[in-house]
Amino acid sequence: MREVATVVGLPAPVPPRRPFLIMNPQSGGGKVDRFGLVRKARALNADVALLEGAGTVDVAALAREAADDGADLLGVAGGDGTQSLVAAVAADRGIPFMVIAAGTRNQFARDLGLDSEDPAACLAALTDGVEVRVDLGRIGDRSFVTSAAFGAYAELVRTTAFRDGDTAAALALLPSLLAAPDEQRLNLRTGDTVVGDSAAVLVSNNPYGAADIAGLGRRNRLDRGVLGLLAVTLRGARDAVRLVRGRRSGLVKVSTATEAVIETDADRIPVGVDGEEVTLATPVHCAIRPGVLRVRVPRLRPGVRPGVRGTRVHTAMVGT
Repeated sequence: MREVATVVGLPAPVPPRRPFLIMNPQSGGGKVDRFGLVRKARALNADVALLEGAGTVDVAALAREAADDGADLLGVAGGDGTQSLVAAVAADRGIPFMVIAAGTRNQFARDLGLDSEDPAACLAALTDGVEVRVDLGRIGDRSFVTSAAFGAYAELVRTTAFRDGDTAAALALLPSLLAAPDEQRLNLRTGDTVVGDSAAVLVSNNPYGAADIAGLGRRNRLDRGVLGLLAVTLRGARDAVRLVRGRRSGLVKVSTATEAVIETDADRIPVGVDGEEVTLATPVHCAIRPGVLRVRVPRLRPGVRPGVRGTRVHTAMVGT
């Protein structure tokens, strides 16, 4: 059995006339080629740009150029990091965004209820779609669709287990990362409240489940208009083990806010933004952008109960 969380939306007014889709052939171990996404998308009259060849492509610039040329929908087949770059352009231009679950972890896609087993099923949004409005997170001058990870959580993003989508293996690494003696200590500030001396801080676009200590699970809402905040403060390796075993009392501070600031003594710190490694100047400012992203999703997708409307994310158990 697998858990599928889904957002239910209202009917989209008309299908897009000039959809523009950016696809990363390397993402998810080659899902773009394996599922024939380019051919299937072009058969639906979508303009497709592939991220291939030498050098680094400015994905946001590519999306902006497409919007300037008249694209009335922007979409991505790739990981959450690429999704967030293009989603920010779509939000700023006020045009719909489309997610194709062709990454490895597919956290944003799963929380939208999309089929992560068959990315081609996401293309149904072009012909039989509904539109939902969801929030975007903001960190510095960039957006995020899932989370921004600091301290030990940022170190976790760099591990092979995390990048391979192996949640169990990633959690097994967490105690040693949290207890590392050289781990940078962080302060999480929200208004006049400060949680200090934290080994790890997670700032998410809407909160994760209460039992999720690392943002590796699901969010049951994407439209609450708040950041999810999680700060871990430990006294040693024994506390780290207690935390992973579920005994979190006194070790984890969980809250929500519309804005948050992460402070530390270092001038710059590594941050895992939507699973991508970046380095940011401190202090790091985060905020929520409520309801700015219009997402086009298939009308029929895993876990959606027929006849239910709105933007709540529903959770269901379906067979694998």
